[in-house]
Amino acid sequence: MTSSRSRGRGEAHPRSGDARSTPVVAGRPARRWFVTAVVAVVLLLGVYIVAVLTPWGQHWENSALTGSDRASPEEQAQALDALAAIQIWSLAAALAAIAVIGLLRRQARTTVIALAVVLAGAGGTEALKRWILPRPDLVEAPVDLVQNSFPSGHTAIAMTTMVAVFLVVPYRWRGWAMFVVMTWATSIGQYTVTAHWHRLSDTVGADLIAVILGSIAAFWLHRRRLVRVVVARRYGGRVVYVVVTAVLGTLSLGLGALLVWVSINQEISGGSGDHNAFLATQVLAGAFSTAAALVYWATWHRLEVA
Repeated sequence: MTSSRSRGRGEAHPRSGDARSTPVVAGRPARRWFVTAVVAVVLLLGVYIVAVLTPWGQHWENSALTGSDRASPEEQAQALDALAAIQIWSLAAALAAIAVIGLLRRQARTTVIALAVVLAGAGGTEALKRWILPRPDLVEAPVDLVQNSFPSGHTAIAMTTMVAVFLVVPYRWRGWAMFVVMTWATSIGQYTVTAHWHRLSDTVGADLIAVILGSIAAFWLHRRRLVRVVVARRYGGRVVYVVVTAVLGTLSLGLGALLVWVSINQEISGGSGDHNAFLATQVLAGAFSTAAALVYWATWHRLEVA
């Protein structure tokens, strides 16, 4: 229970359904988000250096992008339909829904931060690809393969939308919200690869940007004493979803690594590894998005916005 002294400092002790909550006092959650953001920044720079600033990285990803032409018409149609749904009007509708949820919970500051995460993800990726993270011409390639697309705007919008929903929904509804939004968001990166729109590094970079922005938002909320510990029963369905998603993501990472190895060996032996490189990027795009989402979710274990 919260002491009278704590209540005197204005710390809330609200309820979240059948979940009992207490204010967060220790700084450990803030440190976890700080470390997560720093690690994500380092990984973002690493992905950019390896995939964009080296001849090998550009050549392999160009090979994978060329191999996307072998995707079946059904796969490409499904990918294009999913990507076409991300428009200005749909983004506005998503922002409105996030705002409604946040304001119904009387979380004005959290709502503003959640909306800022999505807008920063959309605008930040455009700024990065246009002016900050150029793509030098290190290997010869067709014109449609040399355009800079790091990081992926569509993937960033999807993943930051997931982060925003995560911030505004109450703890008891977190599992259902992630089942819907996270399942959709983690598939967008894979769709951009299938549709011949982006490289694997573009989607991974966007995933990391979402983690960075989400961690900064969580750090800010915690510093404003708006994050609380939740003491609640374990939700079985949520645990099943996380475990199944983690297992499938791990298997996808293993399969993707195997396909990368096969495609590289095909290139060394004088063959064409385009198709296997494309399959690798398809699998790994979804796997890395899933990993990013689960890592961010893990930083909020037993915590929610007050």
